[in-house]
Amino acid sequence: MKPAPFAYAKARSLDHAIELMAKDAEGRILAGGQSLIATLNMRLSAPTLLVDINGLSELRGIHRKDGNLEIGALTRQREAERSSDIARCAPLVAKALPHIAHPAIRNRGTIGGSIAFADPAAELPACLLALGGEVDVAGPGGKRTVKADDFFKGLFETALAPNDVLTTIRLPAATMDSRVGFAELTRRHGDYALVGLAASARKDGYVLRDVRLAFFGVGATTLRARKAETELEGRALDDDRIKVAASVLAHDLDPPPDVHASSATKRHLAGVLLKRVARQLDEPLS
Repeated sequence: MKPAPFAYAKARSLDHAIELMAKDAEGRILAGGQSLIATLNMRLSAPTLLVDINGLSELRGIHRKDGNLEIGALTRQREAERSSDIARCAPLVAKALPHIAHPAIRNRGTIGGSIAFADPAAELPACLLALGGEVDVAGPGGKRTVKADDFFKGLFETALAPNDVLTTIRLPAATMDSRVGFAELTRRHGDYALVGLAASARKDGYVLRDVRLAFFGVGATTLRARKAETELEGRALDDDRIKVAASVLAHDLDPPPDVHASSATKRHLAGVLLKRVARQLDEPLS
């Protein structure tokens, strides 16, 4: 199938991209295009204008700044996968990146594009939420910063206004007491996850602090399992504690059924993943 007709414009700068988007309420940003082009071809999306921002070098790069790791929205997923700064400062992202589709997709797909698209079964939005990160956004009204907890609103819905451009992803850099965990279950490698979990915490002696459990593939958007977090917070991990945390997931998650799994199956799989990931949170970063 071919896409519906649309106009095309190549942005010369971030300000130019915002100006172009402001002129067309049905415009869409073209970054990596790995999700957008597919939806165009299936006519699930029918924008009247595509604004190509691929030439904007100001939106690329990975930098350490003020105890954070800043990732330009146009940074390719493959570049991030090979980055020593990502491996050292954002090990959760490093764990998740190889699970995203296949190398051909990661060669073109961008970090910012995945987060802005906000697929409920995607890995990177869950990593952003699990790490308590934030994003910088530019639009006709100026620039602002949005915390991850406030960014994801619903099915493919975020805090981005129609004319906004996501410019930077900011994550707290890992420290010696940081702990992270990641796991997902798929039918085949490269498929979207049936259920996935990205997690972070801080090891304080024998207990965990600041536990964040971000599940994906179990709702309209990635979401935190706050009751399960409470069961792990401030406690030493043992088999009994992990079982209790897994048991309360029924209060945190209400996954809709799909063609691959029932709601009950997804809840069971979420408990399986929590048990696996909780053990990762008890291990020091390598």
